Amino acid sequence: MKKVLTYGTFDLLHHGHINLLKRAKALGDHLTVAVSTDEFNLGKGKVCTYPYEERACIVEAVRFVDLVIPETSWEQKIEDVKEHHIDVFVIGDDWEGKFDFLKEYCEVVYLPRTEGISTTQIKETLSGK
Repeated sequence: MKKVLTYGTFDLLHHGHINLLKRAKALGDHLTVAVSTDEFNLGKGKVCTYPYEERACIVEAVRFVDLVIPETSWEQKIEDVKEHHIDVFVIGDDWEGKFDFLKEYCEVVYLPRTEGISTTQIKETLSGK
């Protein structure tokens, strides 16, 4: 079984998120998604519309996702890859090169983002900016 892992906040789930999850799942047989916790997001200066538990529940309901785990720190990625026997780490290409250190443990794939959509864009539209 080929296992794939990706990370994200997944606030205001949209078709860009679904495209990422679908393409990630196509790279293997099992997709694990690490959803950023509220505490971790606060440390990054992000405030989510939905709390972690609700975002994790929503992501878990997506048919491409097999397992949801919490992302609590930047440093956990190597341990997650080892613990979950990950073969492929996938992330959006806006992170290009940032996770190359994982190549020692698994394949690293940077997928192109879906053009014309982002959570930031949605939040700005809703706030009238």
